[in-house]
Amino acid sequence: MIEAQTANFDLVVIGGGPAGVSGALAAGVLGKKVALIEKEAVVGGAGINTGTIPSKTLRETALVLSGGRSRRLFGVDLSLRREATISDFMCHERHVKAQERKRSEGQLALRGVTTIHGSASFLDPHTVKIVSALGEETRVRGDRILIATGSSPLRPPEFHFEDDRIHDSNEILELKTLPKKLVVIGAGVIGCEYAGTFAALGAEVHLVDGRDTLLPFLDREISRSLEGAMKENGIRFHWKEKVLVCNAQETGSVSIKLSSGATIESDGVLVCAGRSSNTSTLNTAAAGLTLGHRGLIQVGEHYQSTEVSHIYAAGDVIGAPALAATGIEQARHAVCHAFDEPWSCGLSPLLPTGIYTIPEASFVGDTEEMLIEKKVPYIVGRCRYCDIPRGDIIGDNVGFLKLLFHREDLRLLGVHVMGEQATEVVHLGLLAMMMKATADLFHQTCFNYPTLGDLYKYATYDAMLQYRHRKHEVTQ
Repeated sequence: MIEAQTANFDLVVIGGGPAGVSGALAAGVLGKKVALIEKEAVVGGAGINTGTIPSKTLRETALVLSGGRSRRLFGVDLSLRREATISDFMCHERHVKAQERKRSEGQLALRGVTTIHGSASFLDPHTVKIVSALGEETRVRGDRILIATGSSPLRPPEFHFEDDRIHDSNEILELKTLPKKLVVIGAGVIGCEYAGTFAALGAEVHLVDGRDTLLPFLDREISRSLEGAMKENGIRFHWKEKVLVCNAQETGSVSIKLSSGATIESDGVLVCAGRSSNTSTLNTAAAGLTLGHRGLIQVGEHYQSTEVSHIYAAGDVIGAPALAATGIEQARHAVCHAFDEPWSCGLSPLLPTGIYTIPEASFVGDTEEMLIEKKVPYIVGRCRYCDIPRGDIIGDNVGFLKLLFHREDLRLLGVHVMGEQATEVVHLGLLAMMMKATADLFHQTCFNYPTLGDLYKYATYDAMLQYRHRKHEVTQ
């Protein structure tokens, strides 16, 4: 129980999402006295409660309810023939969230972390005030402080979010009924993931974006293939469009007027217009911190504030890549640096990206476009899911693995996957790249049969054949 006077800690963590919990646990393992402050009544942040875990769980539920995982296996359409209720849709999501929160709370208790619920703000660079939901005030002092308050969806003023048909990516999880026609504004990662989920449940989905390329940070071949697969799943793209007016009538549909003059009528709108750091209520000026664009906290190499040396920050609050996985590792490294722990080896130079669209996409390392720009000679090896038995077994006829090798020594430079379990498949390539491995690693490895691991074997064979053919030409 925290007393009314200021309590002292080795580390005060502000924010109980994936990054905050990771940092608190790391300090707990080191035997430090730790306080974790979480504004909401439960820990988990967006990662567990409104973002990463819920959206991925809903995706899996959509695939099961729609028969998307089975319709090709028996030559018949096993799609759900009844109207799915919102309870059907959300039940598993609620269960998974509860389990993950329980795990986090158990780990924090095991490591002796003091969890305090309430809204935090700085009084000075070391002291933090916490006001509970009942208005009770607590003060804590930290020798070191880790800010991991995450981010929230931006809400452009042209959308009336008080209307129960217009949602941001947090509110979409509070749906009372499933829309029959949904307009998604913004074809970023979150927009694309939710577009796939609702399309899988039979909704007519329109995806609106001001650009003309799907997820342009992807390898271009993956981007084009993913767009084709999403179109095949029924998603309609509206490229180079901006929303001029969103008119939500009291009765009837919501009308979206686009810059081209086109109008889309729907019974649901999901706005995915980017995110902003949750720092506006922290009173960061009292701590000596100056916020950057969209409330970002500026940090250096070890996630240490560039302005106040005992304050660190990790996760969405410092900006890209703003992934749960990277936030977890950033916070761990920040805490180890803060307490001068030599066993921390730092953050990996190779960070995988996983996109839970339908189908999934994932990558690590360079794209073809990057290698061309850097003038690095390369060879591409490919293997389609439908060219190996495991791909046939799971019914994936669109997925493929693309490996980029250096043309001179066949060192692996990039791994790109689209298809079922792509976010899992990419990890084998990630480990190979961490080892600076060449094609010989996959050539010599025996994979279980039949598995998706064979994608690496045959994509490597494809590249090695090109390599041998090129060497033969050179010696002629």
